[in-house]
Order: sequence, then structure tokens, then C-alpha cells
Amino acid sequence: MNLKKMISSWKYPSILLVGIGVSNIGEWIYFISLNLIVLDMTGSALAVSGLYIIKPLATICTNFWAGSLIDRLNKRKLMVLLDIVRAIFIALLPFFSTISLIYLFVFFINIASSIFGPTSMTYITKLIPQEQRKQFNSLHSLITSGAFLIGPAFAGILFFIGSPIFAIYINAIALFLSGVITLAMPDIEKHTTVSSDDNRLSLKVIKEDLSVVFEYSRENRYVMMIYFLFSGVMVIMASAVDSLEAAFAKEVLSLSDSEYGFLVTIAGAGIAIGALINSFFVKKIHTSVLIGVGTVLVSTGYIIFAFSSSFLVAATGFFTLAFFIAYANTGFLTFYQNNVPVDVMGRIGSVYHLIQAALVILVTSIMGIAAQIASIQLVVIIGVLVMMVLSISLCITSFLPSRSHIFQSELIVTKKI
Repeated sequence: MNLKKMISSWKYPSILLVGIGVSNIGEWIYFISLNLIVLDMTGSALAVSGLYIIKPLATICTNFWAGSLIDRLNKRKLMVLLDIVRAIFIALLPFFSTISLIYLFVFFINIASSIFGPTSMTYITKLIPQEQRKQFNSLHSLITSGAFLIGPAFAGILFFIGSPIFAIYINAIALFLSGVITLAMPDIEKHTTVSSDDNRLSLKVIKEDLSVVFEYSRENRYVMMIYFLFSGVMVIMASAVDSLEAAFAKEVLSLSDSEYGFLVTIAGAGIAIGALINSFFVKKIHTSVLIGVGTVLVSTGYIIFAFSSSFLVAATGFFTLAFFIAYANTGFLTFYQNNVPVDVMGRIGSVYHLIQAALVILVTSIMGIAAQIASIQLVVIIGVLVMMVLSISLCITSFLPSRSHIFQSELIVTKKI
């Protein structure tokens, strides 16, 4: 491929990546600012923790019907609308003086975000050719990890210049810019028809769409097995480890606040370095290796952390898990995009994100209660061992010789169910 053709083929993917970068950096600014605003307003850590429950609750309340909406509407227009709605709602947050109103609007913002995720996934799958997806997903991971480092740093600068409220307004502007950037993307559904004659969202339509999801799952058990094993690892990661990470570092490893902050910085560096190297070599790595081996290595990092007794060992574990997360995510996204039909991707993604959110709430609650009854270290160790079992199962499943053709398919399934 000559340079001119390559630049042309990456024109719109590059614009999309810029929009994703702007949105992700803004999201970190919003996340940190909102935590500080709520803490300053209430003086309660419990009130801040309530913000963490709103997101999965919004997903549970939204995703059983969101997929029906996503698959029937123009994806680009819906993404622009959701960006603008989120920008307006975020800009309104500083005007509220009661925590209940802030919670309510944060709930609406998270509803929009829950719809945006599956919408953007479907749009990306339609826009990016199969041969570019792995490279695009690796760059997506690089930008996301970059936002993980740049976002908090930029938020700190904004706090120095102004205040958390000023930072909130900057995030609203960032989301609005993301919507404007999305407008520059091609309308790939301009001349296509929706997947159903009945466009009205009703209980009957939702029920029929849920049947479509279950039917697809029944007919594509291997694809769903990969999906659920990977999701299981992510659920355990979020509930058993990440939710207890700070408490583990402080109470078990006896780290100071500055040492824990440095530990998080090491993880951020691991994510950035891993994603950068991944973006260079991803084309040479088979998707099954990215998913299977990548996930096992992420779990290995968590095991090192869980059994650590010093800062150095904990830092080694953190860097290892962070380094390989980009590989696992790139492999999974590529597999998902190549094997789930775009005509029903919104419905499938929404339903299974709902299940995943419910599991995160359930498992996090169980782990939190267990940590109170037993010990944090024991709970974290059990969690990472379960994660490793799921990772090894995923790795074995990914390398099944009888299923190798699924990873080698060149064209995404486009048939309607």
C-alpha cells in the first residue's frame, strides 16, 4: 500500500480516534472534579462512593431497551446527540445545591453513556474495514491509556488555574467538541434501512429483540463462551481487586499515601508503554494469542500483587497487569467486531453489558462484605485465583483447534438473524 492510499484509508479512523481522545480526557476531568465537588458539598466519603453505584445502576435501567433503539437509529446522529446531551447535563451540574439533584443528573448522564458505548462500537465496526480493526483497536487502547495519564494531570492544572467547577465546564466543552468531531465522520447509514419495519420502541419490540439476542447466543455458543469468560475476568478485576486495591495497599502493605500514589503512577506507565508497544506489533500477533495469553498475563500481574509483601513486588505486579491489559482488550474487541453481526450488535452489546453491570454490583457487594468478615488479603487472593482460573479457561478455549477458523475469518458476519 502506497503512502497516499494509506493516508486516505486512515483519514476517518484518525478523526474518530481524535474524538475518542478528547472525550476520554474530558471524562477523567469530569470524574475527578465531580468527586471533589460532592466531597466538598457533603464532607462524606459515603456520598462520593454513591457516585460509583450510579453508573452500573444506569446500565441496568437502560440496556434492556437501549439495544433496540441503537439498532434502529442512525448511529452517527445518535452519537452526536448523546455527546451534546451529556455536555448540557454536565454543564448544569454546578448549578445544583443538593446532592439528590446531582445524583439525578449524574444518573441521566450515565444513561446517555450506557447508550453511547454500544452505539459507538457498532459505528466503529461498520466504519473500520476488517483488516484495519486490530490496528485501530490497539491505537484506541493507546489513546485510552494516554487519557488515563493526561486526564488527571490536566484536571490538576485546571484546579490550579480555577476550581473543580471550572474543570466541569471544560469537560462539557470537550464533550461538545467530541460531538462536532463526530459530525465530520461519514454517515455510513445514510442510504440504509433499519432492521425492522416497526421503528417504534414498545414492549413487544423489546421482547422480540431479547429473543433475537438469546437466539444468537444459542446458535453461536463458542463466541458467547469467549465473551463471558473475558467478561468474567473483567468483573472479578473490577469487584475483587480494583474495589479493594486502595484498602489492600494501605492496610496489608502498609503503604503511605505518597507510596500508593506512586504505585498508581507505575500502573499508568505500564498501561501507556504496553499500549504503545502493542500498537507497533499488533498486526503480527494472532487475535487468539492477544485474548488468551494477554488475559493470563494480566491475571499473573494481579497474582503478583495479591501475594506481595513489599512495595517493589506490588509495583512489579501492577506494572505487569497494566502492561498486558492493552493486548487483552485489543484481542477481545477485534474478536467481538469480527464475529458479532453489526445488524444486532447494539442489542447484543446492550444486553450483555447489562448482565455484566449486574454482576459487578453483586460480586463487589459480596467481596466488600467478605472483606469485613474475613480479611482484605484473603478476599483479594481468592478473587485473583478465580480470575486466573477464568483466564486459563479463556486461553484454552481460544486455542481450540476445532475453532481456529473463527479467529481466521476475514469478513464480519453480516447476515440478519
